[in-house]
Amino acid sequence: MPRSKMPTVLLCTVGGTHQPILRAIKDLKPDYVCFFCTAGKSGRPGSIVQIEGSGLVIRSEAQDEKPTLPNIPTQAHLAEGKFECRTVPADDLDGAVEVIRRSITTLLQQYPQHFFVADYTGGTKTMTAALVVAALEFDDVELRLVTGPRTNMKQVSGGTEQSMVASVDALRLRSAMAVHLDGWRRFAYQEAAEGLQTMSPRINTPGLGETFFFAHSLSRALACWDRFDHKEAWRLVEPFRSDLMERYPDLVPNLKLLTSAGERRQPAQLFDLWLNAKRRAAQGRFDDATARWYRLLEWTAQWQIKEQLGFETKAFPHDQLPSGMDLAAGDDGNVRIGLSNAWKIVAARCKGACQQFADREAQRMLAHSEKRNHSILAHGFHPVSSGAWHDLEQWTADRFLPMLREHAGLRKEPTQLPTEPPEV
Repeated sequence: MPRSKMPTVLLCTVGGTHQPILRAIKDLKPDYVCFFCTAGKSGRPGSIVQIEGSGLVIRSEAQDEKPTLPNIPTQAHLAEGKFECRTVPADDLDGAVEVIRRSITTLLQQYPQHFFVADYTGGTKTMTAALVVAALEFDDVELRLVTGPRTNMKQVSGGTEQSMVASVDALRLRSAMAVHLDGWRRFAYQEAAEGLQTMSPRINTPGLGETFFFAHSLSRALACWDRFDHKEAWRLVEPFRSDLMERYPDLVPNLKLLTSAGERRQPAQLFDLWLNAKRRAAQGRFDDATARWYRLLEWTAQWQIKEQLGFETKAFPHDQLPSGMDLAAGDDGNVRIGLSNAWKIVAARCKGACQQFADREAQRMLAHSEKRNHSILAHGFHPVSSGAWHDLEQWTADRFLPMLREHAGLRKEPTQLPTEPPEV
């Protein structure tokens, strides 16, 4: 049903001049009105008197000495049962927002087939702000104000007032998006993408659609990247390359390295694996981080053996084993090499910084590997503690990464995925 034909619930704040409220009721012809008023304090009457007061309770003009008009429901010809009054604390924004939020929730349940309008023209500054803040949380509530041409900075010219829709689509969308995009700060890109997926924004403001689709696609892309699906991540970001280069200049070259053939791809993948491990640690998932760290050590040894010796560790020729390494060969004459023996081969057969690292750090590397072996995700029954991960991370940064940087041949070391979401 078009909104113009739906029954209407009007929400409005009361305080100060009553004319805008009467105008909103006249223009909208609501089926039900909820007034938000103050109850008064310290012997001073609150705005509730304008709704529930008996007799003459409203001044026709601000400068009048005495009230000359009845309450607002009487002037608006609102029948009993067609309106209610709810009190909000005076000058307490948090308290007022909470009352209005609860009231809207209740009324939406009571009147599910009605169109809701919140008019924020009347009321004190605190009440007005509270109504706007609360109403923005509900997509089914339209914000309005009574306005018109002004001859001065104080008020609208008398008799020219009109109830008009307030433009809040951009504000409402940005607020809703920000809730989901906050997941970036925890590397929770999948959570952000799924949250944005649930939204059905009204996009009628120039640039708003582009902002939403950019944030959604980039969240999806980073979620793919975070689970090593670099090709899908590239497919998702490619339409936004120019925006990415402006906002996140490292993302495109880093992702291009991970998806392009060439000798620099594998070291880029190794750095990417380390950064992934650090993201898991930042989330408190130290067993996951340690499992990735172990794979990093294993993969690095495999890379060097392949690059320098030309052999795969899954099928290493038995006759190429270093002297003293006695491993059983299969029917094809090859042996499968695990992490510890792979680094022994690097120490014995390879050259350069990688060989020097293997020769110098063999014992410490083995000790750190035991932390992984005793973890639940490997062969043990104990979770990796934050302290154990810290020691492992420190050793990696001080000992392992310098060697990897020397061998990588990358013009610029890959950087961590962003935690600051795009501005919305």
